[in-house]
Amino acid sequence: MRSILLLFFIFSISLVQAQNDLLAKNYFNQGEYEKALSLYTKLYKKTKRYDYFNALVATNQQLENYSEAERLLKEKLNSPRINPKLYVELGYNYALQEKDSLATLNYQKAIESIGNQINYARSIGETFEKFSLLNQAVITYENAMKLNPEMDYNYQLARLYGEQGNLERMFKSYLNLIKKNRAYKGIAQRNFSLYVTEDPSNEGNILLRKALLQKLQKQPDVMYNELLSWLFIQQKDYKKAFTQEKAIYKRMGDDNLTGIADIAYIAIEDKDYENAKIIVDYIIENAPNNETKIEGYQQLMKIKIKTSTKKEYPKIEKKYEALLDEFGRGKKTYKLQISYNYFLAFELNKKEKAISNLKTLSKQKLSRFQNATVKMVLADILVLDEKFNQALIYYSQVQNEVKGTPIAQEARFKVAKTSYFKGDFEWAQVQLNVLKKSATQLIANDAMQLSLLIKDNSLEDSTQTALKQYARADLMAFQKRETEAIKALEGILENHKGEKIEDEALLKMGELYEIKREYKKAEASYLKLIQFYNEDILADDAHYRLAKLYETKLGLPEKAKQYYEQIIFNFEDSIYFVEARKKFRMLRGDEIE
Repeated sequence: MRSILLLFFIFSISLVQAQNDLLAKNYFNQGEYEKALSLYTKLYKKTKRYDYFNALVATNQQLENYSEAERLLKEKLNSPRINPKLYVELGYNYALQEKDSLATLNYQKAIESIGNQINYARSIGETFEKFSLLNQAVITYENAMKLNPEMDYNYQLARLYGEQGNLERMFKSYLNLIKKNRAYKGIAQRNFSLYVTEDPSNEGNILLRKALLQKLQKQPDVMYNELLSWLFIQQKDYKKAFTQEKAIYKRMGDDNLTGIADIAYIAIEDKDYENAKIIVDYIIENAPNNETKIEGYQQLMKIKIKTSTKKEYPKIEKKYEALLDEFGRGKKTYKLQISYNYFLAFELNKKEKAISNLKTLSKQKLSRFQNATVKMVLADILVLDEKFNQALIYYSQVQNEVKGTPIAQEARFKVAKTSYFKGDFEWAQVQLNVLKKSATQLIANDAMQLSLLIKDNSLEDSTQTALKQYARADLMAFQKRETEAIKALEGILENHKGEKIEDEALLKMGELYEIKREYKKAEASYLKLIQFYNEDILADDAHYRLAKLYETKLGLPEKAKQYYEQIIFNFEDSIYFVEARKKFRMLRGDEIE
């Protein structure tokens, strides 16, 4: 019984202490320092805990009781076991009183103490960092590493050098850190990205490239090639990135072409087809097996489609057929067949042939996800052919067969889009309402945009006449009938003046003119949207597209900068805000932080 009462007594004391601790912290955070001081004084007297001591000093400093804070610190420094970080605390207490010489004297004592007490280097450095005394923290870590080379403060130093703006030393410290522990590579790259831009002449790019090349010369290691490749990718210099990946491939000698393939994918995505083709040709030539070779050919055909004129399309069809004759039409060439049949339907208008091919492919022993992809492409082609009900059946099958996956979410969005194309706006909204809550970010954004389009253009017009006409124009755009789609949109602008659909029509026209490479007409559409609908939801889209048009197609960087700047100052909630800020700073010639 006595032991139970004792346990209960100890528990009660611990509970009261915990409550007082929480209350003291709350008072301190709320700026009620007198109340915090009273509680911390009691807590420290009872426990002599170091955290309460620190809180007691900090609270006195907030109350400008510097002499009391000094007394407490000196009392600790006179105790048998001295923690030299207290010299930093005492120095900072003098600095608060503008007694700079005394502050410097105590900082120096702290730094010098690591000569005899090197294990305290970390706590001394961290205390300097706490008070933003970066130079002193750097000296502490550097001295500790000189005194004991086994100690590794490269991570702390790299971060501090970055904060000081000493990029050269920052890069070198991170490279030293990665050399010792490869696990830090991802952290280093994230930090490098704060100082590296697309511009090769940017200071950060130059210094990192120099540091890596120096390391490669002194102590060759594929890690440095990997980081150089990463740097060249940031600069969109895929040819140089390819050179580094080739060096890695040859040195490793393990038939692994993944790094080279990744460069090819990125180059294709960035529309650098010239270098992408060189890289893909290399993959095909060095492919260790048919699977890699087929993947290479698939990417090569994608490049050919993007870089060829419509007159050359029959040659591309023959090349596809030749490849399938060589490698077969089974499961191994599944991706190649998907891209081929998409090409047949959307570029050569051979929809029936594509549908027949895909139905044959679906009879192969495909995985669940492969079969779902085949059905998705089949449904897309049926939408292209305006066979909406058949398409909806396939999309619904995909949803059921791969439930809860991104493919299923995409299928649901396509059910909504197909319903919208056929004028069934109510069912489209039902699907979109689900997607807005549960889909991946990209699909959720698309769902939100389509949902707003339907909602905004159904309120004032119960017949939904303009919306139906717009959906028809949207379908024509999907069918790559850009000229007809533009005419339909012009009809909307003429017959539905002052209605909400106008800004949607102008934005769509701008996009279609860009596809047709009629850039001045695209510019006119975006400018008109900005002029008349600058307060509406699509205004930021128009600003961003116009800025990008000026930057990449019309060669007018000053105008691009102007519209990127407007997004920064007038559309802070825009999804384009971060990219616009980055582009604006780059065009202005800033160092990107």
